[in-house]
Amino acid sequence: MSNNEFVPFLGLLIFGNIENLVLASQGVTNGVNPILLGVLSLIVVVCWLLIGTYGTRIAIKYANYIEFIGGLIIFILGIQSMLGAMGML
Repeated sequence: MSNNEFVPFLGLLIFGNIENLVLASQGVTNGVNPILLGVLSLIVVVCWLLIGTYGTRIAIKYANYIEFIGGLIIFILGIQSMLGAMGML
């Protein structure tokens, strides 16, 4: 599998990783055990790596839809995180 197959998902990969950091910091500020949070984050990242590596061939024909839906979800989670940080949720 070449790197060219991942190009349609590049924006989603970048912003998804940023959102993972936001959600992890949100967990820490809510008093979650940081070691447990780190272990669970690593498990999720490895799962997504495996799904992304082996699922790209199937998902490539739906790349535009996946990019839009993923971007929308990242945007909504970011808004939720900001509202939660301001105490509005």
